[in-house]
Amino acid sequence: MQPLPHHYEIEATLQDNHVNLSADNLTTIESEPPAEFGGLGSRWSPETLFVAAIADCFLLTFKAIARAHKFEYLDVKCQVQGTLDRTDGVTRFTTIVMRPTLLLDERKLTDDLTRQAISLLHKAEKGCLISNSLTSEVRLRPFISTRQNI
Repeated sequence: MQPLPHHYEIEATLQDNHVNLSADNLTTIESEPPAEFGGLGSRWSPETLFVAAIADCFLLTFKAIARAHKFEYLDVKCQVQGTLDRTDGVTRFTTIVMRPTLLLDERKLTDDLTRQAISLLHKAEKGCLISNSLTSEVRLRPFISTRQNI
């Protein structure tokens, strides 16, 4: 990791019905309002990008923590649900629920391994810089599986 502080810069360009989001050396993303705000719901929106950033950061943080602990897993995914509401006269995300599912090898599964898996998932939640930057309540609901179709 490079020394802090890190700086990130994007450019947003308003088009007719969408926004082009671009940054050096990255593919441009098109964004539009979600259906809940009168958009078509056919592109990423600021709201879905926000929730996606939480899931993305969580998974990358988990991967780094698992590697540091030499923890072996078969697969991991994370569903994130953000609740947008109006409180104290401000519309904001009030609750974020992260539901990571971790696939472990059934042949190696023990109570200790399950406890370690849950612990590492919690460490990833605590270490995720995106969720650490939120004022929303963040809830972690981990699930350990040995089924291949997580």
